[in-house]
Amino acid sequence: MCAAVLAANILVQFPFTPFGLEDVLTWGAFTYPVTFLVNDLTNRRLGLARTKHVVYAGFALAVLLSAAFASPRIALASGVAFLSSQLLDAVVFNRLRRRAWWIPPLSSGFISAALDTAIFFALAFGGTDLPWQNWALFDYGVKLAMIGLFLGPYRMLIDRMPSFQGADTTQASARP
Repeated sequence: MCAAVLAANILVQFPFTPFGLEDVLTWGAFTYPVTFLVNDLTNRRLGLARTKHVVYAGFALAVLLSAAFASPRIALASGVAFLSSQLLDAVVFNRLRRRAWWIPPLSSGFISAALDTAIFFALAFGGTDLPWQNWALFDYGVKLAMIGLFLGPYRMLIDRMPSFQGADTTQASARP
């Protein structure tokens, strides 16, 4: 999770130039959605309480690493957006975990990606002359596409995960 956040925080500073999309997309859009996959797999396997621990640890490490490798503004924006969106993702996923296997990751991803995008781009680039509103819109579109694409790997991985009977989860072992 930390590697995905760090990569996204570095790559968000570079416009995506293929196909003339440099005014509407950054490279960071392609790496950050991995965090939603990690969050959902952790939630499915270990439950909400342990997923929150992973989010807090990921937050701390990602902010420290991002402060070292990206600008302080990017690190701050990323930290606030990451913590807010990943906790929301975990809660929404957990509430939907008894539904069809694809509903929790898709629903929680779409909702939390919207929050992440709004917070991150407003804090990271608000008040600048950069085309951040365009980046945010296209970034969210890429996140949605990636979340959809990750349904295949998600399904494959949850089918191979052993059930977990943890004291902190009453529904952690619910499988599709």
